[in-house]
Amino acid sequence: MGLLSRLLERRGAEVPLAHKRDPLHASGLSDVELRATWICASWLLGYPDTGLLGQVDVIRRLADDLPEQTGSGLLASLEAIGALPLRELQSRYVDTFDTRRRGCLYLTYFSQGDTRRRGMALVRIKQDFRAAGVEVGNNELPDHLPTVLEFAAAHDAERGAKILRTNRPGLELLRLHLQETDSPWHGVLDAISETLPPLDVDDREAVMRLAAEGPDDETVGLDGYGQEEDAAAVATHTMAAPSSCDHDATASAVPIELTKGPRR
Repeated sequence: MGLLSRLLERRGAEVPLAHKRDPLHASGLSDVELRATWICASWLLGYPDTGLLGQVDVIRRLADDLPEQTGSGLLASLEAIGALPLRELQSRYVDTFDTRRRGCLYLTYFSQGDTRRRGMALVRIKQDFRAAGVEVGNNELPDHLPTVLEFAAAHDAERGAKILRTNRPGLELLRLHLQETDSPWHGVLDAISETLPPLDVDDREAVMRLAAEGPDDETVGLDGYGQEEDAAAVATHTMAAPSSCDHDATASAVPIELTKGPRR
């Protein structure tokens, strides 16, 4: 745990009062820079196929225009991904995100585990989506990281960033896991982390606890929330997510303005 503690300390800092009042901009990035970082990260964390390959030039253009703190991680991952043949890249993706619990892209799995609480956490995220006018189908989980990132970039930066902050310990554990395994995608998680406030003491302790104990687990399912329409709709999907992270879950189209790069 010593190495993990040292890695977390590098990300930790006292959060200035001004940043506590405006956590969206605690990183020092503008709205346009945040949105550009998130949409690039969303695309890069999607299942690698010909669609991703078609976005490479747009991602590189956006990342080149971003500040070093986020652009460097995105470009590093873009280079690492581009160096692999597509079939090998797809195999690495499945091994990284679909077969390893620490690599799961479903955020509430880290914070809630396989418990009834997870159903309500998913409902809260779905309500944030709805408040911004976005509907997520019942065959998708709204906490899928690429979906949350696309929501934050294309629809509601405030609500999207709140979802990311709420699930920060899981994001950090995922980031550290990708770094430790020398994953092609670890630069993407570095970039996402740089869009959020510095880790506070509670966040660091939560990451350490997750690393040592793993997410909570229980076998009673989500039946206790059968009276809640949304919870009932997601109940049949949540228990399967940790072992079968569905890379096909995506959000709606991205406004064309985001493909033009940050404005200085």
